[in-house]
Formats: sequence, C-alpha cells, structure tokens
Amino acid sequence: MYKILHKEVLSETVKLMVLDAPLVARKARAGQFVIVRMNETGERIPLTIADFDAAAGTITIIFQEVGKSTMQMGTLQEGDAFENVVGPLGHPTEIKNYGKVVMVAGGVGVAPIYPITRALKQAGNYVISVIGARNQTLLFWEDRMRAQSDELIVCTDDGSYGRKSLVTEPLKEILEKEKDVARVWAIGPAVMMKFASLTTQPYQTPTIVSLNTVMVDGTGMCGGCRVVMTEGAQFVCVDGPEFDGHKVDWDLLLARLSFFRAEEQRAIEHWKEHLCNLDAAFENGVKAGQHG
Repeated sequence: MYKILHKEVLSETVKLMVLDAPLVARKARAGQFVIVRMNETGERIPLTIADFDAAAGTITIIFQEVGKSTMQMGTLQEGDAFENVVGPLGHPTEIKNYGKVVMVAGGVGVAPIYPITRALKQAGNYVISVIGARNQTLLFWEDRMRAQSDELIVCTDDGSYGRKSLVTEPLKEILEKEKDVARVWAIGPAVMMKFASLTTQPYQTPTIVSLNTVMVDGTGMCGGCRVVMTEGAQFVCVDGPEFDGHKVDWDLLLARLSFFRAEEQRAIEHWKEHLCNLDAAFENGVKAGQHG
C-alpha cells in the first residue's frame, strides 16, 4: 500500500497528492511516469511524476478529474492509500546543457514539465517558460516554474490572468526573436502539443512532446498505447513517453484518444448513481435511527 501523506486541491478538478513510495522515489528521473491503482478492481492510471524526493521517499502526482477513475481518486484523503504504484516507467528526459530552451505547458501539463524544467536549469540551460490555462483558476505552480526559469510568460485563454492568448502565440514570438533556441519541450493536451509542434516546425527547432495515451500494462505487451510516427508505430510506455513532436501522426493520435468517450461517460454516470444511492441509504438509515 502507498499512503497519501499530503493532498492539495489545486483547482476544482485538479488534485495533488504526495505518496509514500521510497523505491519509486529512489529511481525516479525527470520525464518518467508511474501507473497507479486505487484498489484491486481499480483502473490502471498512468501519471507523470510531477516531483520526487529520494531522501524523503516520496513522489508527487497531479491529476485532473476527467473520468470515473480520476474522479474516484479525487475522493481519497490524507491517510488513505493506493493499492499499487508501479514505476518509474518510461525513458527519462535527456538532460544536458543545450544552451537556450523553451518550455511550453498547457493546463495540467505544468505538472510533468516542472521536473524537466528544473533539471534543465540545473544543467546550465537558459530557460524560457510559457505556461497557460483556460482561466486563472486552472493555473498552478506558477511560483515553482518562475523559480526554475530565466523568463516566464503566463497565458490564459480568457485573459483573466497574465496574457490573453494561447501558448503558441508567445512561442512563435520567441522563435522569431531568439534565433538560438536549441530545443523546445511542449507538454499538455494532445491538441495543444500538436499545434506547438506545428508552430516550431517552420523554424526546424527540435520539439519534444510527452504523450499520455490509453495504457494498460505499461510494459509494451498490450499495444494500447501505440502511437504512429513517420518511421512507424511505437509504444508510449516503453519507447516514450517523450517523442519528436514533428514526427507524431497527431490526427490519428487524437482519434485514438476519443475511442472510449462513450464508455467513460457511462462509467461516470453509473458511479454517480451509485454514490447517490449510497447517500440515500445513509440518510434513510439516519432517519430510521432517529425514529427508533
């Protein structure tokens, strides 16, 4: 069992948890991920390691409640525990002094890009970061990203905080102005990574994306996380999670990510109905006890 030592509500749908996982923390590197499972019948959820502390034996995970399993995870509290935490999985980010790098994060993508940003800064890179979200309430870890960046640009789609724009707009401006950008990392929703890659392609700037596809076993056996590249199919769990954004077949990836939306919606509705039934049974039990 992997105990939850700390929990934070970063926004209405985004939760942070610090887990007691000493063996994982000891081996973890920037860019890697874990697969967590709440209980014996729970879904296996891949999550990038947002932070890790080998000395304390802890890892930090951040997730957005988008489906039944992540909504259920969000109900866990400090002192509760996960049945399984498997990892670290995937190849770590290749960290070295590239010179000048640009880090682009959209939404919850701030979580996986943070340890990479920190490692690149520690390696001596000049780091320009762009983080964005739909609105101010969905932004988090601005302070952490600022501490690890030489320059930080904050965007919101609705202009409620920072600059009103998508993250691709300042990215293009940086590439126009800074002719010596050696590499770009873009992490966030798949559609955001697609357009970030399209933005950098005319400048021939190497662009690394971190893919979070449908995944089951995390060892390359199930094939669920298949992603098609220009040179053929690869598997996110064992060949990634980082890939050359200019080689990803984004249209196919986006189509595959939508395969199970109907099933996910039914699972959410079933789970919420189950919770309502439990609440009703509890309320009826309380009333019966009061009359007794």
